[in-house]
Amino acid sequence: MLILSIDTALDACAAAVLDTTAGGAIALETLAMKRGHAEALMPLIARVMKASGVAFAALDRIAATTGPGSFTGLRVGLSAARGIALAAGKPVVGVTTLTAFAAPIVSVHSEHPVISAVDARHDHVYFQALGGDGRSLIKPKVAPIAEALEAARLGTPHLVGNAAKLLAERWPADAPPPFKVDQQAAPDIAWVAWLGAAVNPEGSPARPYYLRAPDAKPPKDPLSGASQPSASS
Repeated sequence: MLILSIDTALDACAAAVLDTTAGGAIALETLAMKRGHAEALMPLIARVMKASGVAFAALDRIAATTGPGSFTGLRVGLSAARGIALAAGKPVVGVTTLTAFAAPIVSVHSEHPVISAVDARHDHVYFQALGGDGRSLIKPKVAPIAEALEAARLGTPHLVGNAAKLLAERWPADAPPPFKVDQQAAPDIAWVAWLGAAVNPEGSPARPYYLRAPDAKPPKDPLSGASQPSASS
């Protein structure tokens, strides 16, 4: 199976072409960035596709990260994925950033639980907890950091994500320390592709996965005070 994966959810702009038969990514590129995904993404995808030697028509599936993440970044990546899928006549699937952060750790069947966490700002995080075998321990949610730290009861977890250090710095003093703190600005784009190959398209829609309402709000009509539709609505 040939998968094109795209990630613009957090602080990276990335794409990869995975060949599951070959057992790995045959081309990939990741650029660290906080802004500018819209301008960088399509040229980056073009470079990755050229390097892979694979035509869009030969792809079996397109996968994109769905969040939690940046409101604008998510829409950039998902719009590109949907557009490519429509033009190539291929299915498109969504992969959450929390799952993508955890996937490399779960894949080796660690004996330690895994907590993947994304900074939600305002002293909150998006997080989920998985057993080392991949079973769900705490479903994805957004919560105050203090509540997320209650996951210390799980034992000595492997912390991963762009909020891994944030949790580690406030880890309860009376709890065993985390097994490992794996701070990452964005998920590994190759693992986004592997997850995209594994999921059921019917159960993995390519639409934003916010866990809470986005901070961005449509502007209000100055005369009526009613919210007006915006281009991102």
